[in-house]
Amino acid sequence: MAADTLTIEQEYANRGASLLDAEKKAIALFDEIEKTLVRSGVREKQLSDEIHKLAKERYGVRTHWHKRVVRAGPNTLSPFKEDPPDRVIEEDDILYVDLGPVFEEWEADFGRTFVLGEKPEAAKVAIRDALDPVWHAIKARYDADPTITGERLFEISGEEAGKHGYQWGANIAGHIVGSFPHERIPDGMTQLYIMNGNHESMAKLGKDGHRRHWILEVHLQDPIVGVKGFMEQLLTV
Repeated sequence: MAADTLTIEQEYANRGASLLDAEKKAIALFDEIEKTLVRSGVREKQLSDEIHKLAKERYGVRTHWHKRVVRAGPNTLSPFKEDPPDRVIEEDDILYVDLGPVFEEWEADFGRTFVLGEKPEAAKVAIRDALDPVWHAIKARYDADPTITGERLFEISGEEAGKHGYQWGANIAGHIVGSFPHERIPDGMTQLYIMNGNHESMAKLGKDGHRRHWILEVHLQDPIVGVKGFMEQLLTV
């Protein structure tokens, strides 16, 4: 192996380790969010503010590299860039939380879905419980060919959602992630997303000469129930 290739691979591994450490901290944060904050009877914005306070006071998070997203019920169908009307979380709601906390200059991007109620609706539980298997099925197909294009992995994501009886509920299936701030993503820059139109290999080097790390998102939409489940975490570790 050439020296420059070795350097690229070692740097890729080192950056991956730092991102994984940030994700482990995000997992701990989400565990506490689920145990102490997620509940019915509060508005989405109030829960978002409480999450911000918890992350700052307990985990030292001073910066979030993207907006905090708390969506419940029909608001789960709204695209990331939209800001639907603030909604009171109901007793039997499905809701998801999507955060981008920065831990010691390394970005995490983590999302999980929760279902509320003592006797939750079976369809909502099914969506939540399908997210992890679908995520791992997509990852397995990525791991079989890490040089795959972003467009092809997006197609695969829709295929795996369909196998579980769901529609794909977004126009992307992931994006790059890195040290803060990571390579900026201008409007229309499809090469930095897992989406239609990205014909570049996901193994292509970034502008900084490093191999990019990627987040894989899962968006499972049930058109009958009218809600969506969501999760995301590191793909390339």
